[in-house]
Amino acid sequence: MDGKIDVKELLEFVYSFYKTMREHEVTLVYEGDVTHQITKAFTSLTEANMEAQLEDPSTQKKVFHVMVECLQNISKHAEDINQKDDSIPRGGVGIFILSKAQDSYVVTTGNVLSKDKIPQIVEMLETINRLDKEGLKDLYKQRIKEGRISAKGGAGLGFIDIAKKTGSKLFYQFLSINDEYSFFVFSTMISRTN
Repeated sequence: MDGKIDVKELLEFVYSFYKTMREHEVTLVYEGDVTHQITKAFTSLTEANMEAQLEDPSTQKKVFHVMVECLQNISKHAEDINQKDDSIPRGGVGIFILSKAQDSYVVTTGNVLSKDKIPQIVEMLETINRLDKEGLKDLYKQRIKEGRISAKGGAGLGFIDIAKKTGSKLFYQFLSINDEYSFFVFSTMISRTN
């Protein structure tokens, strides 16, 4: 890139982005470093928005819980990459999107991760998606008992907890960046009808 901004192109992008956000009822979107302060700010903004819309308190609680789990996942597990390639974000960086539909909220996140982690994540997410509420409870207890927690705090507990809280399947996709890294997109729905 030559560092110049094409203003006309930027303005067209902003309008296109605005229309897309309206179509998908996106209430919050963020790309960048995910820190404790960012998490606090997002939950405060979302709380104010949901209270203004008289959203059910139990739905609010579930949305907050899923938001925090997802943001922590980015903060802890997004790859810390040597910044040689400008197209690859550094560690702790990701994208977070909260959208609202007629009957649910959708939380979607994305972050870079090493391709060698994909098989383990796919196995974990597919296992979680096959289980019912009781099975999820048992898997959670089993993971804690086995002590299979990584140095970054992961044993899939966050994903299990999200599935338990939402009662929803976990949706995901891995988009290849290069030979070494992929962009992991994760999404789940929280019912507004309880």
